[in-house]
Formats: sequence, C-alpha cells, structure tokens
Amino acid sequence: MIIDGTSVALIGAGLTAALSAVGSAWGVGLAGKATSAVLSEKPNLFGQMLVLQALPGTQGFYGFIAMFLALGRINAAQSISIAQGVQLIGALLPVMLGELISAYWQGVASSGAASMVAKQPDSFGRAVIIPALVETYAILSLLASILLLGGVNL
Repeated sequence: MIIDGTSVALIGAGLTAALSAVGSAWGVGLAGKATSAVLSEKPNLFGQMLVLQALPGTQGFYGFIAMFLALGRINAAQSISIAQGVQLIGALLPVMLGELISAYWQGVASSGAASMVAKQPDSFGRAVIIPALVETYAILSLLASILLLGGVNL
C-alpha cells in the first residue's frame, strides 16, 4: 500500500482527536481521584466537585473541533500531496500537544482546588480560577491551530 497525502492528513486529524481525548481522560481521572476523596467525607460538595472534575474534559472537545475543521479542509481538497499532508499535521501540532499537556495539568490543578474547597467550602469561586487558568493555554493551542490551518494550501 502506498501512503498518499490524504492518508498523511487523515493521520494528523486522527491524532488530533486521539491525543486530546487521552489528555482529557488523564486529567479528568486525576481530578476524579481527588474529588471522590473529598466527596467520601463531604457529599454535600458534589456540585462543586463535579465542576472541578469536568474542567479537564474540555480539551477533548477542542481537539474534536480541530479535527472537524481539518476534515473539512481534507474533504474539500481535490488532491493532497504528501507535503501538504505534513503541513496539515504541522498546523495541528499546537492542538495535539497543547490539549494533551494542558488537560493533564488542569487535572493536577483541579485536584489541588478540590483540596482547597474541602477545607474551605466557601472558597469555590477562588479555587475554580486555579484550573481555569490552565484552560487559557488549551484555548490558545486551539486558536493557534485554527490560524495555522488557514495557511495550509490544500
């Protein structure tokens, strides 16, 4: 089987969704470990813990958005060279790596925020800002890939 440009581009789109999903699963799992520990002693904090656990899940959605945009470009192209496929992968690298890494660290930050809320339940508003700051880099990664996708001539 010969690898063509479309195959290379589809590999990039697939990796985008996969790495973002892996990051989100990792981050949500980390946060879930901490939030379930809090809930075992303070079940009344369920709503607050749910928000903290869910935050690292957004990166999976950002990766899906980038994959969807890349597929739109791929499907609209008449033909794609291997060089163009590699360009598409390059354009998707910020979201691939940004979502994977930010989701992990957002899970770590959410874990710390959960501990903070467990000790001071009225600190939720301040605590949620800590993992939300990591979200900034997830969004910047998505925006970078969207801008770079505009520069790929398919």
